[in-house]
Amino acid sequence: MSLKINNETHANKVYNFLKKKKKPLSAYEILKELASEGISAPTTIYRALNKLVSNGLIHKIESLNAWTVCCGNHDNKVPIFEICKSCGNVTEHLDINIANSLKSLSEKTGFLADNPIFEIHGQCNNCI
Repeated sequence: MSLKINNETHANKVYNFLKKKKKPLSAYEILKELASEGISAPTTIYRALNKLVSNGLIHKIESLNAWTVCCGNHDNKVPIFEICKSCGNVTEHLDINIANSLKSLSEKTGFLADNPIFEIHGQCNNCI
């Protein structure tokens, strides 16, 4: 997935940094690591993160208050994150059935979900 942000050098730096990491990181963890590259303000990190989320390149894991790179094109599928409470590993999966269920629910209730993301906490195979 390529970054399509013109003149957004901070967003590029944040995106490239997150691509190298195996776990979601908080904004302040990102800031600490990128300070040597000229990013010194939390607002700069948050602006870059918001831009990357709006472009569909990263996700915010709400329960961790951390960001991670998107696994790929969702094609109307809903992202599901399995979060290991022991080792902290986070795995993204995509599911069309949940997307269809949400669409059906929305039709029944009149509620339109604009950013459905599911987070499941438990233990991964390595930690069981």
